[in-house]
Amino acid sequence: MKKGFFTIMAAQFFSSLADNALFVAAVELLKSSAAPEWQPAALVPMFALFYVVLAPFVGAFADAVPKGRVMFFSNSIKVVGCLMMLFGSHPLIAYAVVGLGAAAYSPAKYGILTELLPPSQLVKANGWIEGLTIASIILGVVLGGQLMGQVVSPHLLAFDLPLIDTGVDTPPEAAIATMILFYVLAALFNLRIPRTETPLQPLPANLWSLVGDFFNCNRRLWKDKLGQISLGTTTLFWGVSGNLRYIVLAWAGVALGYDTTHASSLVGVVAVGTAVGAVLASAKMSLAQATRVIPLGVAMGLLVLGMNVIRDIEVAVPFMIILGGLGGFLVVPMNALLQHRGHNLMGSGRSIAVQNFNEQACILGFGLLLIVLTRLDFTAYGQISIFGVAVAVAMFGIWLWHRSNTIHHREEVERLLAVARSDCH
Repeated sequence: MKKGFFTIMAAQFFSSLADNALFVAAVELLKSSAAPEWQPAALVPMFALFYVVLAPFVGAFADAVPKGRVMFFSNSIKVVGCLMMLFGSHPLIAYAVVGLGAAAYSPAKYGILTELLPPSQLVKANGWIEGLTIASIILGVVLGGQLMGQVVSPHLLAFDLPLIDTGVDTPPEAAIATMILFYVLAALFNLRIPRTETPLQPLPANLWSLVGDFFNCNRRLWKDKLGQISLGTTTLFWGVSGNLRYIVLAWAGVALGYDTTHASSLVGVVAVGTAVGAVLASAKMSLAQATRVIPLGVAMGLLVLGMNVIRDIEVAVPFMIILGGLGGFLVVPMNALLQHRGHNLMGSGRSIAVQNFNEQACILGFGLLLIVLTRLDFTAYGQISIFGVAVAVAMFGIWLWHRSNTIHHREEVERLLAVARSDCH
């Protein structure tokens, strides 16, 4: 791997670490303020909101500006969101601003991989990035919980700046203030990301023309016989996984009697399994083999239903590791295949923006469903059942869709696979 790749990894690690710790802190902030029960569930779709709204613009912006600089600006926006949360803005609004920073960050983060590395290293690079992201999720959710725990939070609250009243008076606020430091550290790494030789694509004079261009790119990727399968798979995976963080927190409270600090550790356990699966996939799979992992999505959906019968932590931990492992092994090769097809069809920044639009729209949709189920007094067990069945059925449909493509469009599918195979040599 090139030297700049490890700088990207460091920046991604600290930014993602702060994102996940902030989520746990925001959940506890809402709970401690006696917010309605649906509001913590609304954090996930609020984070996804700007991914969907700004999708036509962030991809083009990532292609028009050096991607390291885009990532620096994006982390700065996340700092603004944290400050808003600390100084009186509603946590849902402030968390949406953090989501705005993340929406701008993602096309640059993934897009630079296709510019910096040859196609033969994309699966391996995605394995490293996803594995590191999962590691940051593990540490982030655990860190967020521990910063609010009885051991660490008194020390954070005892810290004062001379002559300045920070207004940080509760454990969740102390945790949020700490996240600012991690976003600043990520921003410093962003400044060290090298420029690539890929030419920049200037923004058009009429920015609204980007809307038509974006939806044209979206249509092209959905029409591509490999792009549509990989996009469908990753869209569904992240739509469910994005909301699974909150579901696990709620489930751990009901099934195991855990508070937010202890429940956050179980979210980390799922991420451990995902990291293992991601690393295995990066070592075992190639672009041309990516579609072979689709049946794992069906198995993952069915496995989610097993959460309904678990009441013991000794059973929950290995179960969560297996669940995460299936997801990690599924998403890494499919994500690499999607990046490869998108880069060939429209350029890396626009491709990642299309991917983010679909995945975050799915997160938003499932998140709204979760809010409705919460307001209708569905238990965590009922929510788990609906999500598990939805994943299994949808992944089975994607598998049938791919089989239909290989039968009715065999020449095109084989040609696209040959392109992926040749690009890896």
